[in-house]
Amino acid sequence: MTRFLSTLLLFIACNINAQYTDQQIDSLVNDALEKFEVVGTAIAIVKDGRIVHNKGYGVKSVQNGDKVDEHTNFAIASNSKAFTTMALAMLVEEGKIDWKDKVIEHIPEFKMYNAYVTENFTIRDLLTHRSGLGLGIGDLMIFPDGSDFTIDDILTSFQYFEPVSAFRTQFDYDNLLYLVAGELIARKSGMTWEAFIQERIFNPLGMDNSYPSLAQINDHGSLASPHTTAYGTVQSFQNYKEMVNGAAGGIFANVDDLAQWMLVHLHKGAYGNQLQDTLFTTRSQRELWKIHTTLSASTNPRYNSHFSGYGLGWFLNDALGNMIVSHTGGLPGMLSKTVLVPDLNLGIVILTNTEPGGGAFFNSVSQTILDSYLGLEDGKWVEKNDAYLRRRMARGDDATNKVWNTVEANKKIKIAKADFIGIYEDPWFGKMEVFDKNGQLWIKSHRSPKLNGPMHFYKANTFAIKWEYQDMNADAFAMFGLDEEGKAQSIKMKGISPNIDFSFDFQDLNLYRVTQE
Repeated sequence: MTRFLSTLLLFIACNINAQYTDQQIDSLVNDALEKFEVVGTAIAIVKDGRIVHNKGYGVKSVQNGDKVDEHTNFAIASNSKAFTTMALAMLVEEGKIDWKDKVIEHIPEFKMYNAYVTENFTIRDLLTHRSGLGLGIGDLMIFPDGSDFTIDDILTSFQYFEPVSAFRTQFDYDNLLYLVAGELIARKSGMTWEAFIQERIFNPLGMDNSYPSLAQINDHGSLASPHTTAYGTVQSFQNYKEMVNGAAGGIFANVDDLAQWMLVHLHKGAYGNQLQDTLFTTRSQRELWKIHTTLSASTNPRYNSHFSGYGLGWFLNDALGNMIVSHTGGLPGMLSKTVLVPDLNLGIVILTNTEPGGGAFFNSVSQTILDSYLGLEDGKWVEKNDAYLRRRMARGDDATNKVWNTVEANKKIKIAKADFIGIYEDPWFGKMEVFDKNGQLWIKSHRSPKLNGPMHFYKANTFAIKWEYQDMNADAFAMFGLDEEGKAQSIKMKGISPNIDFSFDFQDLNLYRVTQE
């Protein structure tokens, strides 16, 4: 009995010691900030019903050097999706909708790529990335920001897309269908998505310093600025302006407030000093945390994982017998991750303001901290992800450099510019115009004004576009289809860099000439 007790106490002590202290977290974070060239970050950890770590590191902006703290707001991007699914769950609980309701019952003008899918597309289908459409389909309507597309444009755009898989058979991440979900919330609640999130979720939880949209932030002193290191030096730029609604990625929040968001989930909907209030029921949580679209489980023997999938606004998997509930978020220069481990009563949220290193940073730090709570030895995630990121960036740089070297080598080749000049139109994206600007071919979108830039001859019938927009690397090829006289009649496009963000879905455009000189 004494030997058993000694062994048990040793086991407990080892696991307690495995959990990172504040000082160890500080060391881990500061090392990762330097490795991944991240300007600023904030991290909160909740455990057993209380906040055990809540801190900022680095600066909000290289322009002013103001320090990040636990109240600094970052764009949480797609971590907003869980707020949208929670809002829908609350409407389900109120009897205003049901998860299996057809979308057209509430939004009659919603139209998918064929009649069967339109008639059978449910509210649940809006949230589970199994529509049959491709990765990031139609995101050019919202990336980059500043376009004039409306929710009405989005509701009717899906009919023009070509499916890549059978309905409900394959996972392909999307954003636009979450915007439809945001519109459904507005129609069924009688208030905007932003007002619902503020009044029904933020206010009850005491998330007093978070905002459902950038437009609602009057004091930008608490706001982090996005940065990029993709061009050799650290550059800051303006925060992404929200889409037609914020349901896919519009929230700006801080880790102090997001700790309350994690706690209400770990408390299965209960909140308040004595957990006397209820935001949602356990039935709703089971629906959100149930796999609706399956994914391949991790093959890393370190975690002995058996399942992986997507619920409603959350990724779901297991590690050493513990369920892991998580999501990431990414907007230009803003990358974030939330991890919940209900079996351990644990939550971790990490917000960053730099790309491309922010993703490797939040994965390394969150996984290292999680491993400590799982009782695992250091997995050297900072070193592994640093090596992976360097390889990935090198491959991307190599590919893009080859393209621009070819452009430079072929710049003396004469082309008949008049054969390409004209207006081309895509049924969902609208018109793009090719024109002469001071002797140089240029292209511009009529509806997304940041997409404009010079076209440089590459080879054959292909040009390389260097957009004036450079917050993200979205430079693209334009491949012209010619008639028998060599006159351009159509344009197909695709990204130049293999590392281009999937939301720049140039490959989904089918532009056909509607005017010519």
